[in-house]
Amino acid sequence: MNKVEIKHLTKIFGRKVNQALKMIENQQSKKEILAKTGATVGVYDASFEVKEGEIFVIMGLSGSGKSTLIRLLNRLIEPTKGQIYIDGQDIAKLDHEGLREVRRHKINMVFQNFGLFPHRTILENVEYGLEIKGVDKATRVQKAEQALDNAGLLDFKNQLPNQLSGGMQQRVGLARALANDPEILLMDEAFSALDPLIRREMQDELLDLQAKVKKTIIFITHDLNEALRIGDRIALMKDGQIMQIGTGEEILTNPANEFVREFVEDVDRSKVLTAQNIMVPAITTNIELDGPNVALTRMRREEISMLLAVDRNRNLKGIITADLALKARKENLPLSAVVETEVPTINKDMLVTDIFNIIYDAKTPLVVTENNRVLGVVIRGSVIEALAETNEGQETPVTESEEVVHG
Repeated sequence: MNKVEIKHLTKIFGRKVNQALKMIENQQSKKEILAKTGATVGVYDASFEVKEGEIFVIMGLSGSGKSTLIRLLNRLIEPTKGQIYIDGQDIAKLDHEGLREVRRHKINMVFQNFGLFPHRTILENVEYGLEIKGVDKATRVQKAEQALDNAGLLDFKNQLPNQLSGGMQQRVGLARALANDPEILLMDEAFSALDPLIRREMQDELLDLQAKVKKTIIFITHDLNEALRIGDRIALMKDGQIMQIGTGEEILTNPANEFVREFVEDVDRSKVLTAQNIMVPAITTNIELDGPNVALTRMRREEISMLLAVDRNRNLKGIITADLALKARKENLPLSAVVETEVPTINKDMLVTDIFNIIYDAKTPLVVTENNRVLGVVIRGSVIEALAETNEGQETPVTESEEVVHG
């Protein structure tokens, strides 16, 4: 279900808006438009949807339009044209009173600078949004304390902001936004002022908090690694236009154009790519139908020494080695009687960086399963290639233990 839907949203700053729009349509650059019209293209023809409970990241370099875009969503900046739907209501058409209600009850924003009142306690800071909404004292204290507890800050409620670290102050800002119980949380470069270690901790805390509160979050960043780490989907912007929208995996593996390709080329792919991206087809034997001779013939034809044993529904049952198949033929046994059930399995969403720690000591490839159904196998060579970002066309040696169960 879509919580937010943006259609053809555009913002041109300055005069000669119509002339600027025509120049954009004619593929003229942002610099050319500024030089000829004096108008600045903030955002042009942005369209996307954000699902309920999703972390949707908008990212780009300085001047790409990402901060303008997020301010258009709650009309801190007025759009030149386009629609902004929240729960099906176009807030671009709301009057001041209607917009005030949306900001009070549906949307809250967390900025890069924490914006805490220095002479108010942490609890009083978190209460503030509820106070201006006219919520009674007892209720707002209860809600503020709950928000602080969720953020792990309840013990600090009576301290002043300057008694807390930068990371803790940012957590207070996040708690203050969540105390109002908004349906949508806008976060504009919320962690960029923090040093790298605290920034990573805040990313972890946001993900942990999101698992509890399940808000719809639109997060602005210029940091690709941050976007890949926290975003369910990412919109990549350049010169006010959206270049590509997709999951981190989709953007890394199928960049939409040269700009996107260059933008993502230095990212650590092992922290984004998953088993699903690097697995290869599994060669199997159906132990409900096949006998030892069929299994041995398949091994000989594929030049391998092991098959995955599955049932009619491709549910994993184990492994059949050449020795086990020979034993079954010699003793006139079905394959099900000799199957080796101990086989290492992984989820299709496991990151390559985590797979490496498992496959390093594994004697066989790792079987990728979903609800026990075989999807494919991951071999050591594929993991090493992903980790090393081997160029296309280069070959990575495969050890003997990998020359099994895959084609």
